[in-house]
Amino acid sequence: MYFVDRSVAVIKPKAPFLDWLNKVPDNDMVDLSLEALRSDCTVILLPEFNEPEEGVAYIDEIYEQLFKMELASWYEDDALWPTDLSLKAFWEWFDVEIHSTVIDSVDDDLTNSPALQ
Repeated sequence: MYFVDRSVAVIKPKAPFLDWLNKVPDNDMVDLSLEALRSDCTVILLPEFNEPEEGVAYIDEIYEQLFKMELASWYEDDALWPTDLSLKAFWEWFDVEIHSTVIDSVDDDLTNSPALQ
């Protein structure tokens, strides 16, 4: 096992995200719950930080990309997305957990895939 020189953020949808999903036309996810949405969340690597506040500040810098990535993971058609993609809306729609320790338990090299836009 190896320490990785990164921190990590877990992006957890909140009720407004579920409300949006439920209002999308032709939504067939009638049994989707907030608990289910929050059980398997996006995790992103961040630069290594000493204080959680530094991680939050970094999230503030990249929030728009994260917001769009989360919306696109459900619906690629941005015409279906909410119109307010502000920083304030991001924090209303998502909880973010910042964790400072990342350990790689796999001996293989990491592979990169194309970045999400």
